[in-house]
Amino acid sequence: MSAEDAEVGKEIIIDAEGAILGRLASKVAQLLKEGYKVYVVNAEKAVVSGEKQRVIEGYKIWLSLRTLRNPEKSSPKRPRNPVSIVKYTVRGMLPKSFNKGRARLSKLKVFVGVPKELEGKEMVKLITRKSRRVVTVAEIAAALGWRGRK
Repeated sequence: MSAEDAEVGKEIIIDAEGAILGRLASKVAQLLKEGYKVYVVNAEKAVVSGEKQRVIEGYKIWLSLRTLRNPEKSSPKRPRNPVSIVKYTVRGMLPKSFNKGRARLSKLKVFVGVPKELEGKEMVKLITRKSRRVVTVAEIAAALGWRGRK
């Protein structure tokens, strides 16, 4: 079996609607480690469990952090849109080795909504738990300054 044959069929499309972000990210990281190319659609509909105000305040802390090297300037770039928030969460679950982590993260594509090229294809839906207190990634992103669609 050649290297090209190994790559064929090793891609998976995950629908993030209603999926808990941490569980989604750990599953995606596991698939990336196994060599899959992963597409995550409906990233804005993933949820973070917890009280809405508490979760949003936790994410807003990112924006107030400064560096010791230059504390007067703005903080390092922080994710503000759903795509970046999901990618940042997955990146935290990949190996810290720069080359391995970067190579695996390049096989991840995250989308807001479902793009036309992926419509009609089979999507995997993760099992979710029903909780009363959840915040969608779109609500978090809007609180951080994202002006995209809701």
